[in-house]
Amino acid sequence: MKPVILVTRKLPDAVEDRLRRDYDPILNPDDALYTSDDVIVRAKDADAILPCHTEKFTADVIARLPERIKAIANYSVGYDHVDTDAAKARGLIVTNTPDVLSDATAEVTIMLMLGAARRASEGERLVRTREWKDWSPGFMVGTQVTGKRLGIIGFGRVGQVVAKRARGFDMEIHYHNRSPVSPELEEGAVYHATPEDLMPQCDVLSLHCVASPETIGLLNAERIALLPDGAIVVNASRGVVIDDDALIAALKSGKLTAAGLDVFNNEPDIRPEYRELSNVFLMPHIGSSTKETRDAMGFRALDNLDAVFAGEEPRDRVA
Repeated sequence: MKPVILVTRKLPDAVEDRLRRDYDPILNPDDALYTSDDVIVRAKDADAILPCHTEKFTADVIARLPERIKAIANYSVGYDHVDTDAAKARGLIVTNTPDVLSDATAEVTIMLMLGAARRASEGERLVRTREWKDWSPGFMVGTQVTGKRLGIIGFGRVGQVVAKRARGFDMEIHYHNRSPVSPELEEGAVYHATPEDLMPQCDVLSLHCVASPETIGLLNAERIALLPDGAIVVNASRGVVIDDDALIAALKSGKLTAAGLDVFNNEPDIRPEYRELSNVFLMPHIGSSTKETRDAMGFRALDNLDAVFAGEEPRDRVA
């Protein structure tokens, strides 16, 4: 018999075709958003779960999962929605889908940077509402990113691709990471040992760190104060790395010129101030939203499940 896989969201056709070929999947054709209780009920006959970041696997949820569940193969690179300590204690294998999101997320990061710097939200609104009247030298003046300093917090796969793309704008790259990367990966980027050392060097600050207890509220009022006046903040990682009160205050005061955000705390029920501020370029968590990437994420998750049920160590095990 084929292993039974509970799939919590509607996945791309190519991924579901492979699931039907190799497994006995319990699919979600209507793309309903399951509660934790829904997941537990639907998992009663499953051998593994293939969830997205929209499902939360707290210690309580993990304790209530059926005994036959062997693995949680996440359809995401982030796995902060899973209590990995509880999973380890239970003997559950947890995997994610790294690497395959890097190009797509870097593209969105560059879009956020340009959209924030060149006031894209304001401009589009003017055109759509027919409020665009004429041209003048002072009309819609934004910030030019060419030749500016880009600071990156989290110089992993995505951060390195962002740096590569930004070099096309002749940007000077600075970064903070838990440790320096090799000179070959730095490609001339300047390492800073602490976020505090990095902040004064950032005309644009781009966040690419994972969500963890250490990174919650990483960009706070004290660190924003260290940024140059008029800097731009971009976030395509996780909402929790930003202190919303601090960022909103800096955007209102003019300390920051603008922000480009693809991720938020408590999304989609984000802080209403973000919707009201004209100097925030907003996207609905679409960093990985390309056909190529979404297929690749599914195939990577299935590669991990293939290894689990073959008795092998999955490539992307995080717990």
